[in-house]
Amino acid sequence: MHTDPLVKMANQIAAFFDAMPNRAEALEGVALHIRKFWVPRMRQRFLAHVDSGGAGLHPLVLQAVQAHRAVLE
Repeated sequence: MHTDPLVKMANQIAAFFDAMPNRAEALEGVALHIRKFWVPRMRQRFLAHVDSGGAGLHPLVLQAVQAHRAVLE
């Protein structure tokens, strides 16, 4: 599985949650959405992409992974 579709989906999730006034809730929302709706294989590939620099990812996605990595693993 290529990472481009994962980056696109993660950025769409971030665009939705970025409008929330509470940043902590937005970060948690991104992480929980990915946890609930992405299969483990997708999350593993996504986290590998983040670990390799996270090219193309919305800053909210990167912050959500940093704050809630345990939820995603």
